[in-house]
Formats: sequence, structure tokens, C-alpha cells
Amino acid sequence: MDISTQTTDASPPTPQPGATERKRNARGTTRAGDRVFLGLSRGSGILLLVIMAAIAVFLTYRASLAISRDHGNFLTTFEWNTNLVPPTFGIAVLAFGTIVSSIIAMAIAVPIAVAIALFITHYSPRRLGGTIGYVIDLLAAVPSIVYGLWGALVLVPHMTGLFGWLDKYFGWTGIFSWDGGAPRTMLTVGILLAIMILPVITNVSREVFRQVPQMHEEAALALGATRWEVIRMSVLPFGRSGVISASMLGLGRALGETMAVATVLSPDFDIHASLLNPGGGTFAQNIASKFGEATPDARDALIASGLVLFVITLLVNGAARIIIQRRAEYSGANA
Repeated sequence: MDISTQTTDASPPTPQPGATERKRNARGTTRAGDRVFLGLSRGSGILLLVIMAAIAVFLTYRASLAISRDHGNFLTTFEWNTNLVPPTFGIAVLAFGTIVSSIIAMAIAVPIAVAIALFITHYSPRRLGGTIGYVIDLLAAVPSIVYGLWGALVLVPHMTGLFGWLDKYFGWTGIFSWDGGAPRTMLTVGILLAIMILPVITNVSREVFRQVPQMHEEAALALGATRWEVIRMSVLPFGRSGVISASMLGLGRALGETMAVATVLSPDFDIHASLLNPGGGTFAQNIASKFGEATPDARDALIASGLVLFVITLLVNGAARIIIQRRAEYSGANA
């Protein structure tokens, strides 16, 4: 056989036109649009971190100025009087009220929201489920001041019956004892916050439950499972991380709610053992009610309380992220 022919036959095949270009395009390194999008997305992430860091630095600096002038203990003082010389203020009552009202709201809203989401996605007829979903979407768009006015004019006057019933049957616990005062209390605030965060948790949970693979449900039904067993074995495990995320969104709104709480609550700087007695306060409500007439030193004190709320929110979201990562085997991405 001719040597030239062998050499020609043994030579590597010529690559197809455009193969190298397609390979580079797959890596996203050659097209101008890919480079622009990469730069924009990376810059957006960096910008978000810079903004968060700037907020933290600002709050920390102004809070340090206020705490250095505080005559009391910032964490344990049951008083907020920034007009004294030297000023005396603390966040004990505010932290207690914020956490207690948010816990009440979550305890009421999360089970109801999950039940509504399950009813819409797995029990109700399509038309009825669409109508309920539309109403919930409207509730999520209602401004907080409207909820606050409704709470002050409608909810508060109708809470006396519930307070009397709780005092009659559970007053012996001390938590639900009632002295007959106006029902502008932490329990009323918690119920109002539950109504406000209910649409948020319901909407997210509903969308998560709709992503459950149909084959999972059909397989459970084929094995003889009832409708509830399908939900318990297939739907809830799949949507667990989504429900946690929805709950954290609702909790974030409950922690930072301002006008609705300020409209309903009768604040004071004391911690009451009973949830039915007027009094207490929250970070957001205290800032909203005192910021307009505050002196520069008093504003620094309010900013210091805002820093504590900022830290609490970060801790809550960090805990939620840890829980979701530990439950990653149930996420929709891994289904």
C-alpha cells in the first residue's frame, strides 16, 4: 500500500465547522450577551451584599452612640425615656412583645394556611379553588393600615366575648386571666398579624403543593392509599421546605409590622403575665410612634432598637436556611 495513502488515512478527522465555537458557547465564555448577563447577575449579588453591609454599619454606628449615653441597661431596662439627662431606655419589653406577638401569629396562621393550600390543590373543585385563590391574592395586596383600621374598629370590639370565655375556662393558668380592660392586648395583635400573614403563607404553600409530581400521588393511590395518606406520604414531605420558606416570609412580616400594631395595641413599658391585659409593645410600633417627635439622641436610641430587630430577622432567616438545608432530601429539586 502506498505510504502517502496510509498517512492520509491515519490522519485525524477534520473537526466539523463550528464545533469549537459551539463548545465555547456552551461554556458561556464567548457570546457578548452571556458575558453581560454574567456581569449583571454577579454585580447584583455583590451590590446586595454591599447594601446589607452598609445598613449594618450604619445601624451599628448610630446604636453605639445611643448605648454609650444610656443610663440603664439596654437589654434589660423596663423603661423608655430618652428625654431624661442622662437618658434611660431598654428593649426588654419591646423584644418580649415582638417575639410573643409573632409566635401567636405563626401558631394561628401556619396550620390554617397549610390547610387552605391543601384544600385548594387537592380537595376543592377547580372553579372553587380558583375563586378562593383569587380572594387570597387580594388579601395579600391589602395595605397594612387598612388591616389596622379594621382591627381597631371591628376586631377589638368583638374580642370581649373571646376574652371572657378564655378567662372563664383558662384564667387559672394566669396567661389567659382578664381583668375586664379594653382588649387592646398582645393576643389581639397576634390574631391581627395572623390574618395579615395568612395570605402570604397560603400563596407560597399552594404553589409548592402544585409542584408535587403527579406520579407520586398516582403511585400512592395505586397502592391503596386514601386521600389523606397520599397527602401525608407524598405531598407534605415534598413541600416541607417550601412551607418552611413560606412561614419564614410570614414571620418576617409579623416581626416588622408597624401601623397595624400601632393602631390596635395600647402600649406601655411593662411585661404582663396575661396575654389578655392591655400593654406591651413591639420594636416597629415603638419606632413608628416615637420617631416623628424624637430628638437626635432619641432617634439614635430608636435606631439601636432597630438594630436588634435587624439581628433578630437575620437569625430567623439563618435558622430557616439551616432547616431547609437539613430537609433538602424532600425538596422539589430532588424529587
